[in-house]
Amino acid sequence: MDRIGDVALFLRTLDLGSISAAARSLDLSPAVASQRLKRLERELGVRLLHRTTRRMHPTPEGSLLAAQGRALIDEFDSLAASLRGSGGAGGVSGVLRMTASASFGRQYISPLLPDFLAAHPALRISLDLDDRVVDLVGGGYDLAIRIGALPDSSLVARPLARNRYVLCASPDYLARRGTPRTPADLAAHDGVLLFGNRGRHDVWRLLDAQGRETAVRMQARFESNLGEALRDAALSGLGIAQHSLWHVHEDLRAGRLRAVLPDYRIAETAIHAVMPQRRLVPPRVDALLAFLAARLGDPPPWEAGMEAA
Repeated sequence: MDRIGDVALFLRTLDLGSISAAARSLDLSPAVASQRLKRLERELGVRLLHRTTRRMHPTPEGSLLAAQGRALIDEFDSLAASLRGSGGAGGVSGVLRMTASASFGRQYISPLLPDFLAAHPALRISLDLDDRVVDLVGGGYDLAIRIGALPDSSLVARPLARNRYVLCASPDYLARRGTPRTPADLAAHDGVLLFGNRGRHDVWRLLDAQGRETAVRMQARFESNLGEALRDAALSGLGIAQHSLWHVHEDLRAGRLRAVLPDYRIAETAIHAVMPQRRLVPPRVDALLAFLAARLGDPPPWEAGMEAA
């Protein structure tokens, strides 16, 4: 038990950035916490932390312990909760570390978290909003919210909501350049394009009512890796954008953007919660998954009042 507690203290120190903050969160004195961390380093025979004036940083050995030790602590906590028969709010505690794309996380995840925290007062949440795909295991994250097709990996994914796409442009752009009537017409228009971890998304694939696909390679005067920048560009009349409906549904309702080629559809994907593989899922993660599925499930809130695509 001492070693498990010491590893938990080490992880809390990394999460909070200092021994004193970790000690306060665990009702320990800083001196006792420091002694326990030194004991852990002696027992393992390696140095785990670089101590700077502002923050604690892991050594390479510390990073390895953090990646593998966090799963160990989560497994132990989950087992302890199961043995106590604690499936409710009483078993939801500790620090839940999650990451999500900047736009979706800001629009849909962060507004929900105060209600979740109010229901689980022993829980703390660390939310990292970043459009980059981060290493969940190496970064010590409990889960990520990811949008679109998922690459094959050892991670576990649970769907939360469907993700529909729409082509859209500003009324000003369509007045100047004309409204496309067929997918082939898109070749004569400017696109507003996304690029990211999987390359440049310049080939748009549209399906007609019979499911036949037309692929069009778009030209662009503007491209970005950030969805907010693409939305701003479309609103400013720089071209036609392919957006997730969750991102632009308010603009479509208000008439700031108009759907382009609404009789054609784009293959939908999904919004997933992605987690490291574990034999036992921590109660805090199970509780958040159930909460998000209830709030974002079928139909998703951004589709309320919208005609089905």
